[in-house]
Amino acid sequence: MKSHDMREMTLDELQTRHDEMLDELVNLRIRLPLKQVDNPLRVRMLRRDIARARTILREKALGAKPGEKPVAGSR
Repeated sequence: MKSHDMREMTLDELQTRHDEMLDELVNLRIRLPLKQVDNPLRVRMLRRDIARARTILREKALGAKPGEKPVAGSR
């Protein structure tokens, strides 16, 4: 899934999609040693999509706009 598609989602939709991807990753990791996975590269793609989703969730939580560096706060 592309990042611009994720950015168009609402916070709840993105969180739901993130949870679904985590569940799928767990299932793939269980089936991978048993050679029951059709596409082993799917694990890599899922990990990257999960990272993308987490980044966008964090941006939305901080109120950053796309392409803008979020400011976490001052020290």
